[in-house]
Amino acid sequence: MKEPSVNVLGERLEPCSTDPLTGFFRNGCCDTGPEDAGLHTVCAEMTAEFLALSKYLGNDLSTPRPEWGFVGLKPGDRWCLCAARFLQAHEEGAAPQVNLAATHRRTLDVVPLAVLRRYAVDGAGG
Repeated sequence: MKEPSVNVLGERLEPCSTDPLTGFFRNGCCDTGPEDAGLHTVCAEMTAEFLALSKYLGNDLSTPRPEWGFVGLKPGDRWCLCAARFLQAHEEGAAPQVNLAATHRRTLDVVPLAVLRRYAVDGAGG
């Protein structure tokens, strides 16, 4: 069951990506709900640095996994990241850029808005 589609700015949640198709519900948005234990709510633009860090930490997002319908991500792709992984990448100095308008408000349970704004690509930085 989806929670209301509201972004970190208190506005309607915008789509993150349909190519590749992202989101916990695979609807192109970083929506979340009770079944999304990982809180896949941060709409992030992949970088080579972040993809390398994620692979090192045990979540290889760059290798295609056709058995899961996953094409593999490359720099420039947008993807709904787990909020805790984004915060970890921030702490490691390898956080990707973020589209705030497409980042779900539940992210704020884990990542402060001031941190998200540092990586904003959609003109909502601070």
